[in-house]
Amino acid sequence: MSPPAAAPRTTRLTGRAAVLAVVICAIALSLAYPVREYVTQRRQIDELVAQQQVMLEQVKSLEQQQAKLNNPAYIEQLARQQLDMCFPNTQCYIVTGGQPVTSTARTPKSGPAPWYDKLWRSVQQADVAPANADAAENPKSPGK
Repeated sequence: MSPPAAAPRTTRLTGRAAVLAVVICAIALSLAYPVREYVTQRRQIDELVAQQQVMLEQVKSLEQQQAKLNNPAYIEQLARQQLDMCFPNTQCYIVTGGQPVTSTARTPKSGPAPWYDKLWRSVQQADVAPANADAAENPKSPGK
């Protein structure tokens, strides 16, 4: 005798199972876009919150700087340090070879002239040069 033949395996996909599968796929597809948009918007919100915190830190530092600049003593200190200014009728000194002290006033540094002095001298020389050039070209005036 021969072994019994294996019964063909059939998958029983009923109409209800097919409808259920279609409904689940439709729900998944209908939720995919809103979920993606939600994730994108959450990421954007997180970036904006981080940017807002950076801006708040910048505002705080600018407010501190504004408070400093509203102080006349700080303005005087900046004028002395960076612009080498001193009050009228005060004697200012420059200490060479030592470390600068912030409380002492300094006079302007001697050395090469600033660019605007050089520019002004060149303009003055340009005004004077044509008169000298005419005199050099024509040492004798033409006779009458």
